[in-house]
Amino acid sequence: MEKRIQYLRKIVIEAETTREKLVLEPLPYGHKDLEPVMSSDTLDYHHGKLAKGYVDRYNKGEGDDDFNQAGAFLHNIFFPQLTKPSVSNRPFGTSEEFIKKHFESLDKLKEEIEKSAMPIQGSGWVYLARNGKVKVIKNHEVRTDIVLLIDWWEHAFNIDYKADKAKYLKNIWRIIDWKVINDRLATQ
Repeated sequence: MEKRIQYLRKIVIEAETTREKLVLEPLPYGHKDLEPVMSSDTLDYHHGKLAKGYVDRYNKGEGDDDFNQAGAFLHNIFFPQLTKPSVSNRPFGTSEEFIKKHFESLDKLKEEIEKSAMPIQGSGWVYLARNGKVKVIKNHEVRTDIVLLIDWWEHAFNIDYKADKAKYLKNIWRIIDWKVINDRLATQ
């Protein structure tokens, strides 16, 4: 029995030491590049502290592994899909075709996202899925069908918009990088 316990301990130790480390992807833009939609203060706090915290806690084996891993995963999808703001920022190519097929127009997609996002009490995520549906993630969860992701946690908008979630949602469309969305749609 003792040998069996020692063997199991060895397996646990090996599993812990060979566990893959998470990495927070660096921002593909400068901390001021998303202003005025998202301030450098928000990026410093959101990316530099909160998202980094999920990675750090997971890598140290602190807290809930699933929660931290999913938090890192979602932020590594969220931040790369953002780009410098543009008033005329519109989908094109594959993303435009996808939106027209499932929603008829970008405005109708925005309406569907708003219908799903605004009733969320507390924290979560809203996303456009590969099947053309708008879905919600309560808390954190790894999902493999994300095309476009909107962070609906308070820290994503509170510094810049206070409690005005509707304004945050209206402005987030100005910084969506449709090239990234096109690439996601092109990969299976």
